Amino acid sequence: MVLGVAGRERLGVVQAYRFALDLTPRQERVVLAHAGAARVAHNWALARVKAVMDQRAAERTYGIDDEHLTPAIGWSLPALRRAWNQAKSDVAPWWAECSKEAFNTGLDALARGLKNWSESRTGKRAGRRVGFPRFKSRRRSTPSVRFTTGAIRVEPDRRHVVLPRLGRLKLHESARKLARRLEAGTARIVSATVRRDGGRWYVSFTCAVQRARGAAACPDATVGVDLGVTHLAVLSTGEVEPNPRHLDGAARRMRRLARRMSRGVGPDRRTGRRASKRWERASARLGRAHARVAHLRRDGLHKLTTRLAGEYGTLVVEDLNVAGMLANRRLARSVADAGFAELRRQLAYKTSWRGGRLVVADRWYPSSKTCSSCGAVKTKLALSERTYTCTLCGLVLDRDVNAARNLAALAVTVAGSGPETRNGRGADRKTRPGGLVAVKRQPGTATAGKTGTVPPQGRTSNHELTHAS
Repeated sequence: MVLGVAGRERLGVVQAYRFALDLTPRQERVVLAHAGAARVAHNWALARVKAVMDQRAAERTYGIDDEHLTPAIGWSLPALRRAWNQAKSDVAPWWAECSKEAFNTGLDALARGLKNWSESRTGKRAGRRVGFPRFKSRRRSTPSVRFTTGAIRVEPDRRHVVLPRLGRLKLHESARKLARRLEAGTARIVSATVRRDGGRWYVSFTCAVQRARGAAACPDATVGVDLGVTHLAVLSTGEVEPNPRHLDGAARRMRRLARRMSRGVGPDRRTGRRASKRWERASARLGRAHARVAHLRRDGLHKLTTRLAGEYGTLVVEDLNVAGMLANRRLARSVADAGFAELRRQLAYKTSWRGGRLVVADRWYPSSKTCSSCGAVKTKLALSERTYTCTLCGLVLDRDVNAARNLAALAVTVAGSGPETRNGRGADRKTRPGGLVAVKRQPGTATAGKTGTVPPQGRTSNHELTHAS
């Protein structure tokens, strides 16, 4: 949604602000009680839905007509909430000790899970198949509670927040960024979620924010971004962003912590054995080590994407098959540590904030095999060949820089001016004269009815293109 404001265009976006909390032992017990209440409501409603589904399935095996089956129950949030309010006095006599938002958190998660599962089964939801919701375990599930109504605010000192029934909570860091927007009236808090991650509690405020549409430093400049493993990103300008490899750097410490945990007495669900205190402490240390790696990765990706979106008006990236690359046991660890999907996700919304454009190259576009000088396409290019040598024009160039230049050249052939433009399959123009040819998929194939582009010498999967660089 775009709002016009006094000569400067503003964007109405949904943005989250996340802050670490410093809870007292008593406050932590209260928050855990609310998270437990959400889990109880979720499990009770799931058991109720599953019992009715199993009963109806059993009745069908007896030959009972559909009109005589056990009446089905609603899966929507209002229906689950009505059923919970009728049964909460028997299921949870202590329900008055927790906020109603705690029970609503569990019921809302179940309603969304059932909806996603149903749409995935019927084909209404694209992507990977969604499984049926599971019961939440007290030890394995992540404690979380979401507040949408009541007193939700940031205190004037910007070091404390107020949440319903939890009261005044101290922040580990200043909330000045959010407080300034709230005071200026350019942000409105929609909800607040308290969650434990890596042994630390966080509060995340989901806000409706009016952002002034910015502009890149070079709005007419175009840059191709070639992602890889050896180098996280190689730009068409020749700039190389090194891959920090946070997971590899912490692997030795993680192995030591994992060995220490394996020597302890862990929980056993079959015998009902509870974990020892030493095992719990070792497990907490290992969790904090993993959380540190995730935080370092997220911080690095945010800094890189913010800089790229702020400097260039048009960015071109590849449509990488990350799920397919993760199936390769030799590359999965490095690909997961790089965070390709997260990098593209951040570029998508940051370029729209800056008024720029993100162009996504087709998955089958041979950026590595194409000569950036004459446009010739090689039939084969092994991953071990790190230098691209063109046999026609004699170009000798680093493989990744050549691929980035081809991506940058792709932007000039893209039709449309949206914030994210897909090129290749579904495009209405050829990508490069002599580089790719537009073809029509034959009926009966997996991509029948789609017009796209493939290399004239045969298609090469992105799995082969992806630079184990």
